[in-house]
This record gives sequence, C-alpha cells and structure tokens, in this order.
Amino acid sequence: MVVVLPGGPVRPEELPSDTRTLFMNHPSYKDSASQLLSIPTKVVGQMGLLYVQQREFAVTVPHDKNVTILGTDDATTCIIVVLRHTGSGAVGIAHLDGSGMEECINTMIQRIQELSMGYVEGRVELQLIGGYSDPRNYSEAIFYNVMQAFHKHPVEVDLTLCCLGELNTTIRGGIHWPLVYGVGVNTKTGEIFPANFTDKGPEQPLRSARYFTGGRQVNQNVLDIYDSNLGMLRIGPFNYEPLRGADLWLQQSDDFILQHLSTSPDVEPPHYVMHVRATLRHIMENPFPAVTIFPDNRPHYYRRDEHGNWVPVRY
Repeated sequence: MVVVLPGGPVRPEELPSDTRTLFMNHPSYKDSASQLLSIPTKVVGQMGLLYVQQREFAVTVPHDKNVTILGTDDATTCIIVVLRHTGSGAVGIAHLDGSGMEECINTMIQRIQELSMGYVEGRVELQLIGGYSDPRNYSEAIFYNVMQAFHKHPVEVDLTLCCLGELNTTIRGGIHWPLVYGVGVNTKTGEIFPANFTDKGPEQPLRSARYFTGGRQVNQNVLDIYDSNLGMLRIGPFNYEPLRGADLWLQQSDDFILQHLSTSPDVEPPHYVMHVRATLRHIMENPFPAVTIFPDNRPHYYRRDEHGNWVPVRY
C-alpha cells in the first residue's frame, strides 16, 4: 500500500485502472490540474535548464549551481513524471513512453532517497502530466503501468497532481488535442509550470535514435542523463539497430512521415517532422554507434561553461 491518494494509501485492488476512475473517485485532482493549466506557458531557454528527452530522466537538488530548471516537452501520448522530496527538495523528472518504466521509477526513487539522507522530515510527492485522451488509448496504458510500478515500490508516494487524460484534453475541429505538451520544474522551489523549450541540449538526434529504431532490449531502458554530484550531463554509451530504408524515409513527404512515424499525427508540434528528419539522417550516417560514436564504451560528458552552455568534457 504505497501509492497515497487523497483518502490515504490504497490497497492493490483499489488502484485505479484508468484516469477517469481516478478523477471520479478523487475529484480534487481536477482542481489541481486546473491550477496547473491556469499558469501561462513559459518559453524557457538554455540558461540553467537541464532538458530531458523521451526515454530519459534526471534528478538533482536545490543547491545544484548548474541546474535551476528540469524540463521536458513534446509529450502527446507520453507521460511526464515528476518526483520530489518535500524535506530535501531533491527532484527528478522523466519522460516515459511505455518502455523501461518500472526500472526507471525504482531508480528515480533510489536517487531521491540518496539525495535526501539526513532529512528526517518530508515525504515523496508524485506529479503526472501529459498523456492526453488519444484515440488509441496509448496514454491510458502508460498511466496504468506507471501506477502499478509505483505501487510495487516499498516507499510511500503521494500523488499530488494528475493532469492526464480528459483533464489534459481539449477538442478542436472534432480532434482531441493536448492542453499541455511540456512542463518545467523549478529545482529551488519545486514549482511546476507549463513550458516550451527553445534549447534541448546537446546531441539531440543521437539521443532520439535510441527510441526511434527500437531493436535491442538495452534501448528499452530509460537513461539517467545527469550526475548531480559532478554537475555533468551524461549521454550514453548505448547502441541501436541500423534502420533499413532510412534514406527512403527521408525522401517521403512531411505528411507521410507524420502519419506513419507518430503515435499522434494529428496533434504533433510543428517541429516534429524536422526533428524526425534530423534523427533519420543521424541513423543513416551512424548506423553502428558502438563503433563510431562510443568506440571506447565511454559516455559523452558535458559541463556548463561560464556562459551557461553545455560544453563537452574531453578526457
């Protein structure tokens, strides 16, 4: 009994199987979702930002001089998970698409606990954002598995915000649209706000290639991309399968790519196809990353410079 809802800890048989059941039984989530949605969307640049891409997570602490905002966006059918310890302020964010979730959640909780050692007061709070009411119910399946993963963990986690499903959906022209595509978290205060990000950090096409090609089981992991003790962004090492016909995909129209490579083609942000094309070009030019990108099986490390940019650390 480790997921805590407004009425207290829930037994396994009481765990809601979908968001509609959750909101029906606990209408207070509608109020907290409305509060989030009432906050104007902020456009966030690179200064102080640690951006987390799909199938990645990061955890840090309030006194981290390199990171003041954790953020992620472009979540349509994906779910954004925010975990925070109210005593230490240690906070993490993950962008989950259905793969590797249980291991990710276990590791995030472990990181939060490690960074909160010595704090006798405080509890772990959970916020879930994104995952609109998509036609194929991808988001509902992710929500169910996220709740199951948290419920299996021995640490009590309070679900304080759930802006998912119908609460994160509007209808325009007969089409369901997400109201919030992304959020930022102020690492000093724990404030969560709707956000878009103009800079998404280094090596975006490489990082996207992990989940784009599917393939080996290792690619199903959700990667921890940040070491808060060292203040360093960490990419890799990882491998991915070569993508047959990447050159043919690049010859297709934007609409063809959108319709065939997205789980939510009607509601993707405007830059989606450009991002896909950059990823396809990267895969085509680097079909064997273990050989050409991570030849020594070492991560790529980045550190903030005096201007706030992520710059590579050479060894």
